[in-house]
Amino acid sequence: MDKQLDAISSMLNALELKAHVMEQKVCELSCHISDIKEEIQSIYSTAFCNTVQENSVLQQNPDHVKQKAKARIKPIFGTSSFFEDLSLWRFISAELTRGYFLEHNEAKYTERREKVYTCLRIPKELEKLMFFGYFLCLDAFLYVFTLLPLRVLLALLRFITLPCCGLSVRRLLQPAQVCDVLKGVIMVICYFMMHYVDYSMMYHLIRGQSVIKLYIIYNMLEVADRLFSSFGQDILDALYWTATEPKERKTAHIGVIPHFFMAVFYVFFHAILIMVQATTLNVAFNSHNKSLLTIMMSNNFVEIKGSVFKKFEKNNLFQMSNSDIKERFTNYVLLLIVCLRNMEQFSWNPDHFWVLFPDVCMVIGSEIAVDVVKHAFITKFNDITADVYSEYRASLAFDLVSSRQKNACTDYSDSVARRMGFIPLPLAVLLIRVITSSVKVQGSMAYACVFLFYLGLITLKVLNSIVLLGKSCKYVKEAKMEEKLFQTASASAPAKTFYKSVSKTSPPKGPAPDESTSDSVTSQPVRMSESLPPLLVQSSSTQFLTTPDGEEKDVTQESSELKHRSTKKDLLDIDRFTICGNRID
Repeated sequence: MDKQLDAISSMLNALELKAHVMEQKVCELSCHISDIKEEIQSIYSTAFCNTVQENSVLQQNPDHVKQKAKARIKPIFGTSSFFEDLSLWRFISAELTRGYFLEHNEAKYTERREKVYTCLRIPKELEKLMFFGYFLCLDAFLYVFTLLPLRVLLALLRFITLPCCGLSVRRLLQPAQVCDVLKGVIMVICYFMMHYVDYSMMYHLIRGQSVIKLYIIYNMLEVADRLFSSFGQDILDALYWTATEPKERKTAHIGVIPHFFMAVFYVFFHAILIMVQATTLNVAFNSHNKSLLTIMMSNNFVEIKGSVFKKFEKNNLFQMSNSDIKERFTNYVLLLIVCLRNMEQFSWNPDHFWVLFPDVCMVIGSEIAVDVVKHAFITKFNDITADVYSEYRASLAFDLVSSRQKNACTDYSDSVARRMGFIPLPLAVLLIRVITSSVKVQGSMAYACVFLFYLGLITLKVLNSIVLLGKSCKYVKEAKMEEKLFQTASASAPAKTFYKSVSKTSPPKGPAPDESTSDSVTSQPVRMSESLPPLLVQSSSTQFLTTPDGEEKDVTQESSELKHRSTKKDLLDIDRFTICGNRID
């Protein structure tokens, strides 16, 4: 028992020592808590006073603000204890009643609101540009079917009648007429070559492939179509210039016939490429589960990923807009070909058209939705306003108006091909081949209907051209681009007088030119930017020999500045395949 009492007494002594130590720690902790309370009270009072003073609503005198701050602080850190004041309910009430003022950062929120408004304006402005560009492509496309055959007939009539009448002229055909005859001959040859391509065999060959393989083939065809368009327009331009180049200028070229065969093979292979695209789309429409059509539509949404999260400038966006216009018009023609082939297989039953109609609307709707989303986010991420689309529309209108001038440098269909990458010849050859194989014309009544249909196309072409020309003049005036039109028109007059003076001083190398042909609408224009400056340097060589060194430095500095300025391209100098900012979009 004594041992147990000793153990209990030792335990009690140990507990007393621990209690004494705990009392000391509690005292120290209470001291620290009081210090923290005072610090928090001072920090809160100063912060609250500064907040109230900076408040734009409470613009009062400083004494009143301090009194109000003390009145707010007193119930929190007054006679009550620290733990009772900083409760959960007080924190929740403070979170529910605290406020903030957005006008302190007015510029940022105004910018965000303008970006939202820009995104909302993009669909309207984009569709205006798309609508205008669609009818530009339609005008160039209808030209191949309506006015081009008539112009070819007039050129052939001139070629036949002028030698018979005994008229001595420098050229039997004007340069524009030579280009029209070449286009007509290329179309006729490619049309007969397309008869050797079996559409049915191609359809069943493509239908036997797997879905994934067809998806890869369709993507490859889109890339090949862009490459064909970029190189094909150069082939056609080289042919036109080689055939119409003045005989006085001896330049190295391989001849007209090799260029002609190159153009024929290009149009033929490009038409086959478009036929494979149309056949693949036809297989997608006729598939039972529509899986291929869904995959092909999803390819449009993949385009958003590839373009939205990249840096774009205004020129790059212009190229993308032109590409979207060309792509949308080409898809409409492909859908027309698909509908014609399907209607032929079902004996032109109108009920089958309503079976195809939902799929056609789905393809068109997905294309429009992708374009709107893509352009909306590109303009948002690159800080481009929606007004830029009116500039793009004015640039396209300027091409149309300038092509109607007397001294135009190119035909309008060729300018559309360069600007948008849309070449109507292969697409027209394919459409003629599909229509002639799908629609059987038999009897005089059928030929009368074909003639009336042709007159309707001519009427549509003329009305479309008149409306487009009026709208284009309006857009050019709104953009204040009339001066550029007058500059291009007035630049041709000095060029003519300059070349006449040069021809007088130089020895004659051939027959005298016919002045009546130089004033014609279809006369070969003179390019001032390339041909005029070298001749000016040669004619004024004696002046450069006597020029002091200082003036020579000024001339070299001016030439270097002009070269530096020429690198900054205007919208009128940008076509579909111009490199802008080390990229082509």
